[in-house]
Amino acid sequence: MKPIRIDIARAYDPPGDDDGARYLVDRMWPRGVTKESLRIEAWLREVAPSTELRRWFGHDPERWDAFIERYRAELDDNVEAWQPLAEAARHGRLTLVYGARDREHNQAVALRDYLQEKLAHR
Repeated sequence: MKPIRIDIARAYDPPGDDDGARYLVDRMWPRGVTKESLRIEAWLREVAPSTELRRWFGHDPERWDAFIERYRAELDDNVEAWQPLAEAARHGRLTLVYGARDREHNQAVALRDYLQEKLAHR
């Protein structure tokens, strides 16, 4: 069994040649970015945090731990949304694409960690 590799990439950075399958995991399309420049397999809006959670979090690092807890609860309640990502990760390298400025406190980081945990128990 090959190891699961899930990376994250900012939508405003150029795609890497070794990114594997790339999926946009934002609820909103990144401003000023074309679909061609993202080189994504799909835009999975439903896997992103709810609008209410996203607005509450506001990328405030002080709310990061609470955001992760709430976002994981949303993911637990919406398995169908993240199953395509889990399936893609089983077949090769996966890159989660996001638009936020903060590279450490964003939904792609939280989603990557969530998926890695779920896939480790397969």
